[in-house]
Amino acid sequence: MTQAPKITREQVVHLASLARLELGETELDSFASQLDDILQTVKAVGDLADAAEAQGAGSDKEWQEPWLFGAVNVVRADEPLPSLPTEAALAAAPAAQENKFVVPRILGEEP
Repeated sequence: MTQAPKITREQVVHLASLARLELGETELDSFASQLDDILQTVKAVGDLADAAEAQGAGSDKEWQEPWLFGAVNVVRADEPLPSLPTEAALAAAPAAQENKFVVPRILGEEP
């Protein structure tokens, strides 16, 4: 696994300005460290996904890597099931009209 570049304090300042955040000196250092940890984790997950793909996961065989999640046969077939009847779906709705949910146009306004 290659090491992802470390995030710099200047990059955190730039991100904070884009997000319109005012960060103190200690927060800048703290966020730089936290963001670097997050980027390292994302890089590790990406490397893991690349390794799984290289082993054939995502092709015609099911992805069953017990070393990843400690589970086997966690993938099930995608089978269509009958949908919920309209009456049952609308039964708990506060308001319905013509087999559709009625919602306020603006929050707080009554339907």
